[in-house]
Amino acid sequence: MNDNHFKFSTAVIGLPLFFVLFLWIVYWFQIRFDLDFYRNGIYPRDFSGLQGVLFSPFIHENLGHLYNNSIPLFVLLAALQFFYPKQTLGVIGFGILFSGFITWVIGRENYHIGASGLIYVLVSFIFFKGIQTRYYRLVALSFSVVLLYGGMIWYVFPDVDQSISWEGHLAGFVTGFVLSLFYKAPEYAKPIVYDWQKPDFDPQGDAFMKHFDENGNFVNTEIEEEGVISSYFSSDVLVNYTIRKSDEIDEIE
Repeated sequence: MNDNHFKFSTAVIGLPLFFVLFLWIVYWFQIRFDLDFYRNGIYPRDFSGLQGVLFSPFIHENLGHLYNNSIPLFVLLAALQFFYPKQTLGVIGFGILFSGFITWVIGRENYHIGASGLIYVLVSFIFFKGIQTRYYRLVALSFSVVLLYGGMIWYVFPDVDQSISWEGHLAGFVTGFVLSLFYKAPEYAKPIVYDWQKPDFDPQGDAFMKHFDENGNFVNTEIEEEGVISSYFSSDVLVNYTIRKSDEIDEIE
């Protein structure tokens, strides 16, 4: 594994910039023409409320709501595009759909709007995927996300703040985790160098492993063919050796 996979492109800035800019355009359009998109949000367990699965991430209650979602969205989308470019569109698309649908199933009977559900998808995906890859740069990214947005975890519980859509936060967090399991990142896997690293490695069929028994002791598995003279032999004849000093040998010569 090398760092050639981390390549900066215009999409790293262009994608989050376009996404966040689109949110502001929608909000400007709502204010400029005195429209109320609130009822286009997710209304749980109501058929017409399913439209919010698609529309709710782009609708915000006020300027403060939009501003608070814009900065995390820009940072997280840029990180996602830089480190996981092949998975980016899938995580965004399915993250919006699945988190929205889960919110529609478990949410309170009220309109749920805002991009915070998608933010939780991104936080969850980036954190869990980095841990799963076990690549040091992605693990560092995971802990950076925890450092920046770790406090958000409290807002997936209902008793923290009833004025927010904790159901949307919880749905986004669960969706991000599931997507981290679904989307593989083989480009960050360690290269296989040895046969025993392969998942289908069978030690019983390996020529080298056959020389060892179940206790790890070396076993000679070579079978001598009949009629073949071995390169070594043993003898019962007693052999006596006489050791002399070098000067005595010189006198004899």
